[in-house]
Amino acid sequence: MKYGFDNEKYLKTQSSHIEERIAQFGNKLYLELGGKLFDDHHASRVLPGFQPDSKLRMLSRLADRAEIVIVISARDIEKNKVRNDLGITYDEDVLRLRKEFTDRGFLVSSVVITHYDGQNSADAFRQRLERLGITTYYHYTIEGYPSNVALIDSDQGFGRNDYVETSRPLVIVTAPGPGSGKMAVCLSQLYNEHKRGIKAGYAKFETFPVWSLPLKHPVNIAYEAATADLNDVNMIDPFHLEAYGKTAINYNRDIEIFPVLNALFEGIYGENPYKSPTDMGVNMVGFCISDDEVCRDASRNEIIRRYYTALNRLALGECNDSEVNKILLNMNQAKISPEYRRAISAAKERAAISGKPSSAIELSDGTIITAESGELLGPSAALLLNAMKHLAGIDHSVKLIPQDMIEPIQHTKTNYLRSRNPRLHTDEVLVALSVLSRHDDLCRRALEKLPELYGCQAHSTVMLGEIDHKIFTKLGVGLTCDPAKKK
Repeated sequence: MKYGFDNEKYLKTQSSHIEERIAQFGNKLYLELGGKLFDDHHASRVLPGFQPDSKLRMLSRLADRAEIVIVISARDIEKNKVRNDLGITYDEDVLRLRKEFTDRGFLVSSVVITHYDGQNSADAFRQRLERLGITTYYHYTIEGYPSNVALIDSDQGFGRNDYVETSRPLVIVTAPGPGSGKMAVCLSQLYNEHKRGIKAGYAKFETFPVWSLPLKHPVNIAYEAATADLNDVNMIDPFHLEAYGKTAINYNRDIEIFPVLNALFEGIYGENPYKSPTDMGVNMVGFCISDDEVCRDASRNEIIRRYYTALNRLALGECNDSEVNKILLNMNQAKISPEYRRAISAAKERAAISGKPSSAIELSDGTIITAESGELLGPSAALLLNAMKHLAGIDHSVKLIPQDMIEPIQHTKTNYLRSRNPRLHTDEVLVALSVLSRHDDLCRRALEKLPELYGCQAHSTVMLGEIDHKIFTKLGVGLTCDPAKKK
């Protein structure tokens, strides 16, 4: 895998920049954390070399000075909102996040339930948290938020919210997902800290869009593609341009809300310490790109991957045409087509010749490996085996898993587990290889090559099941699928 991002430089530069921002505000900073703190696979895909847990590792350098406040909206509790990537509800994710943070040595001081209007489900969740010994606060819905500044910046607005007790210089405010009310919690705390005579500041930590890269840089376009369902749009920050005469990139929601934030800051402090929404950010990721062309290439692949994901969602009735059309526009802006991903053309070419569902993967050295569906293996399982054999220098004709081992597995799947598809999935192939590897050197050699698939790009001419998707994700392979169901 070619790297385009200096992860060690990022850990050092980003943590130092946050420390500077803490000092700027008298040693008390509320840091709104956007995006994922760990498992940030989008960042690792568009910035090869960025580790999925880089933000968490970076903040670990500040762990003794930091505490975490987790925010969840009462509205999301009420409607049992689910995280699509994990398949769990937001309230369950609060508990998962708390455990993940505490296991890594962070202090999770409290949970704030926002948009509270007396919902019974929110009350029940608070009781559950408090039985677990987790301090919980309510922040209430403010009529006319965020435009009714006079009400917000008053004892009937932010002053009505519970004051969240904190004890450390850095307070990281995070949530299971967007729309939870993280910014409002930060601003409410500034108001209530100010009333108590405590100086505190606010900053925002979001990786994308990257403010120091051009507007149409593929990394920033890939962010638009990733948030097509939210309809986010990257823009030149007009406030930053006016204040400094310099171009910086932000996105529509932060730019639209800045006049309101400006009025709120002036109400709390008497003046706004920031001249632009870009000023509020602390993101240094753009300064840690070590090979711009590698990141451009990875981002173009990610845009196409997002396009095929949207096509699959459309075929399953999980989104509408607007999401697909938005990403098509992103592809046009990046001046690419699906054929930019070499694995797509290779998989379709094999399918046209064989008349069977087919797949292809581009290895790190540019080699293209293909496979097709057979009686024993599906296209993804066959592809995985072919790729491992190639990397291990094993002749393609060698059958790593003997047929007399595959057939009993198929018998169990179809007769006992009532599966209509007898072919082995990728996870079943890997388990079989693992069992055989104790006594078969070829199987052992093949398995040892799995890490070399990280960062590779693959394509299937049919939609793959959830299990196959998860295996490719865990291997770090960027997967796309045609929106065609298996026959």
